[in-house]
Amino acid sequence: MSENQTTTTFISHLIELRDRIVRIAIVVLIVFIALMPFASEIFDLLAAPMMKALPTGAHMIATGVITPFLIPVKVTLMVAMLISLPWILYQIWAFIAPGLYAHEKKLIAPLVITSSSLFIAGVLFCYYFVFQVVFSFINQFAPKSIAVAPDIESYLDFVLTMFVAFGVTFEVPVVVILLVRTGFMTIEKLKQIRPYVIVGAFVVAAIVTPPDITSQLLLAIPMCLLFELGLLVAPWFKKVTSVN
Repeated sequence: MSENQTTTTFISHLIELRDRIVRIAIVVLIVFIALMPFASEIFDLLAAPMMKALPTGAHMIATGVITPFLIPVKVTLMVAMLISLPWILYQIWAFIAPGLYAHEKKLIAPLVITSSSLFIAGVLFCYYFVFQVVFSFINQFAPKSIAVAPDIESYLDFVLTMFVAFGVTFEVPVVVILLVRTGFMTIEKLKQIRPYVIVGAFVVAAIVTPPDITSQLLLAIPMCLLFELGLLVAPWFKKVTSVN
């Protein structure tokens, strides 16, 4: 391939990447605008696990001048991105599809659906179960002399970190399947490194979660179980997708 052809190909990839990003932005923006009238209700829903764990009569606080407006807007944008996740993942997969073989392109739809579902499942697991346990555990140890009033900006940062951590954790089966399907690693090799995966899961949990054993276990244990699920599913998935 000549230098001019290489340059032309590179530019065409950049143009396609730009178009994919624009398509993603348009859909996220449409969903965001549609949700904006409900921004306050969406934040109240996000804050519900913390409010439930706080003492009766306690409230969250906003220390910034525009924070009461800005934080609900950020939360609404986060929800818009979560709702648009299947479209976002599809655009990513569609961008890399031309470099894949025909039988590999058949993986796009299943992977988009599975990846989106697992990420959302991780977020929901964090919201409905982990937050209930962690917030209650933390507030039980708060001294009676302290008036607990979490700042909404700090709360949002914490929630986003936890959502991303659990969302990515629930992608472990997809990662295992891709490693096996692409031939990068065999199932036997993955089974051999199982002890390192378990140790790594607890290390990651210790880094991204609050410094309490409860939240660390709630992240590390599902990560290990999902790794085992990936090992169980990978052979079947490989067999199904390699028929042609």
